[in-house]
Formats: sequence, structure tokens, C-alpha cells
Amino acid sequence: MSTDNASRARLTIDPAFVVGPVRRRTFGSFVEHLGRCVYTGIHDPGHPTADEHGFRGDVIELVKELGVSTVRYPGGNFVSGYRWEDAIGPVEQRPARLDLAWHSLEPNTVGIDEFMIWAEKAGVEPMMAVNLGTRGVQEALDILEYANIARGTALSDLRRANGAEQPYGISMWCLGNEMDGPWQTGHKTAAEYGRLAAETARAMRQMQPDLELVACGSSSASMPTFGSWEYTVLTEAYEQVDLVSAHVYYYEDEGDLGSFLASAVNMDYFIDSVAATADAVRAAGKHTKRINISFDEWNVWYQQRAESRPPSGEDWPVAPVLLEDRYTVADAVVVGDLLISLLRHTDRVHSASQAQLVNVIAPIMTEPGGRAWKQTIFHPFALTSRHAKGDVLQVVLDSPTYQTAKYGEVPLLDAVATYDAEGGELVVFAVNRSQNAALPLEIDLRDGGYRLVEAVTYSSEDHMWHATADDDTSVLPVANETAALDGSVVSASLPAISWSMIRLAKA
Repeated sequence: MSTDNASRARLTIDPAFVVGPVRRRTFGSFVEHLGRCVYTGIHDPGHPTADEHGFRGDVIELVKELGVSTVRYPGGNFVSGYRWEDAIGPVEQRPARLDLAWHSLEPNTVGIDEFMIWAEKAGVEPMMAVNLGTRGVQEALDILEYANIARGTALSDLRRANGAEQPYGISMWCLGNEMDGPWQTGHKTAAEYGRLAAETARAMRQMQPDLELVACGSSSASMPTFGSWEYTVLTEAYEQVDLVSAHVYYYEDEGDLGSFLASAVNMDYFIDSVAATADAVRAAGKHTKRINISFDEWNVWYQQRAESRPPSGEDWPVAPVLLEDRYTVADAVVVGDLLISLLRHTDRVHSASQAQLVNVIAPIMTEPGGRAWKQTIFHPFALTSRHAKGDVLQVVLDSPTYQTAKYGEVPLLDAVATYDAEGGELVVFAVNRSQNAALPLEIDLRDGGYRLVEAVTYSSEDHMWHATADDDTSVLPVANETAALDGSVVSASLPAISWSMIRLAKA
């Protein structure tokens, strides 16, 4: 076994060996009625950049720069007690409701109509969740009719009366949220939920057969029912759904930086386990289609910090400060590595949503009525979304290793590559997990017909640095001047605790 030193790492890449296409939906995000994600996050009517609907223009521009493809809405735990019809029609007539999930008061100022306006402005595809906690089949049919039927029914005409003449055409729908969790309003057993998901899916397809439907998988690989939950749910609903969800927030630096930097090892395990379970149901049920994965909640989250504790007692505030983690450079390196894991599983992960988009464990932060700024995790996400195109390639990785408390022996290097045949561009995304040493890297391209376009690295001598409203630019991705191309071999030095991107193009 190698130790944590500067031994050389090698990658071998050949565009002939393809995992699957780069999916734009891999770069999704999540907007829940939680904390300040919606109110003073995307929606802040008093802000200088707010439009006529109250949406912050500065946030919309940052969402576009981040490269978000899809946005899951309106929850999350919030959806399991949500009555969507409370948030339509004249705003002044909308009832305020208690949100049991986050012990908050929901004013219902923003609902499906406002969200769809925002989604169009931000250029994102909506991914809508329905309440299978306190509600069920009829509620799902009602919101589907309101959203997607053109005209001529009570609810489609109500949408038109509320200002949306054309149907929204929402194709992706989540059948509830984290129904395996005892914290979930309306928590169910796997058999109970699987039956309800199947019934809801059948009914929704009677209205619109071509929907893409996501069944709830386990809310964490650490759940005692993980694996058996997926098996039972899919046994009930396999033919009715297209995807099964995966959620993970297991990743935080708990004083064991080495294990934290290797978090993608756990994501790999999670994805492989869910895919294997789905395939076991496929074999047992003699199904022909394949169920794939919607990894529709993932991020680094420091769950034991004070800002992650909801209000209590008689305090039911609107948009309280909740889950407003301040992310470090090390956190950003881990986020970049989790994206590497999602990409290398592109054959099975067909959609993903980083949770969440604004203020709540988020890449974008705002001040109410004031500034917006980028957290450290903004940068690897934005660059990966911008430059990962074409196909994801199988890479052969030869790396020195180090020992972790959580995952045993893991490689110092993690990497994935994408190749866009149309544009002739090959991109390598790489992470050095070493805590104290640069890692020399050699990349064998098996073909000398490339030129080096750019190499950028995100790192800092202070891996605990985090951005603020006053300073979100002291640590940015910078040119990696060590990168060089000699024939068919790229060489570069990757700093300790770093995320890097190397772009090459056909000469």
C-alpha cells in the first residue's frame, strides 16, 4: 500500500470507451420552501433587481452562470404537508399555513404559477413533486390537470384565469419525498408507499402517458431499511415508474479530513447499490425496461450546526435562517468529486439535483434586499456544467493510495473524462485528495492529435477559507501553469486538496 505522498498518478483515456452520454439533467438543483431559499432567496420584491413578479434578477443571473439544468420544487420535506391550491390565485387571498417539516409559517406568496414564471426566466426545466404524505392520488391528478391540460376543464381553466393561458408541460414528477423517513409527515412503510406510488403513477399516466415519474428510494444509505426499501417499492411500482430517487447528505468534515475528502467513495457505493437492487427487481419480475436513478438530493451538509436546527415551540417564523452553511475550499473539492462520481455513473444516474440552490446549503447566498454572492462550491459545479459535453469516458486510473477511517484504502486521485466528438473537445476533471502534497499526474491520451486549451485548479493554502458577501473572489479557479502536453501525454501537478479541469481539443 502506498502512503499519502507525492507518488505519480496516471490516467489512460480513449474516446472509444464510453460509459454513456453526458446528461444535462445531471446539473440540476433544488428549490424548497425551506428557510430563505424562496423568500429573500429567489423571491425578494423589495430588492433593487426584482422584476414585476418579485424575483431577484441578480440571483437569476447567478443561476444561469452556475449552469443549472433542472430545478426540483417545492420540496423536500415541505411537500409532504403541502396544499398546492393554497398558493394560486390572488396573493392577498392566499391562506398562511403551518409548515410542520421546518416549523415555519408558509405565506404561500409563491406557488406553482410564480415558480413556473421564475423557471422560464432562469432557463431551467421544472421537476415537480406531489404530496404523498398527507394526500395522494386525487391531489396528484388535480395539480397535473392544473399544470398540463390545455383548457376545457375546471382546473385547466382556473390556471388560465390565473394568468397562464398555455399549459406548463411539466414532464418530470416526483411521487412524494423521503417516505422512508420517520421525520416525514405521513411516513409510510415500503409496502404502503410502494402501493400508493403505483396507484398514483397509474392514475397520472391515464391523464398523460408520457410523464417521467420518480419513486422515492431511501433517503440515505445509512437508513436501516436501505436496499430492502428499494426492493419492496419497486416490486410494487416497477412498471409504473421510470426512476428511483437517491438522497445523501452524509458528507461533512467531522474532524476526519481524510475520510471527508474521500466522500465520493460512499456516493459510488450508494449508486452501485441502488442500481443493483433495481436490477434484482427487474430480474425477479422479468421486466424488460431498466429503472435508473434520480439522485435528486445531494450535497455537503453540516447537520449538527446551530443553523440546521429548526425553530420550536410557539415560534413559527416566515423564512427563518436555516441550513445556511458557509462552505470551505475543502467542501468545494468534495462537491467537485461528487460530480465526478455522478458523471462516471451516467449510464444509471439520469438526473441529479444538488440541494439547494439559494441560501439553504447552497452555492448562492443572498442578503435580504442586498448583495448576492458565490460560495466556494459554486465554482466546480459551474465549470463542470459548462464544459462536460458529449460522452462520459471510461478512464483507467493508476494512483497511489491512502488510508481512511471510514472507507479504508482509497486512491489519492479521482477523475473522470468527457469527450465531445462534434466539437473535438476532451475534458478531464480531477481531484487530489492528499492533505499535504501535490500529486504529479500523467494522462495518456492514446492519440497525439490534441492541443492543450486550458488547465484550471481550485485550491488554497488555507483549505478552510470560505467566501462572504464582502469577499467571494480571494479564492477562485486559476490557471494551472504546470500543465503541459507532449505528444499524446499530458502532465500536470495537482495541489493538495484541489479540484482541477484540463481541457484539450483536436488540433
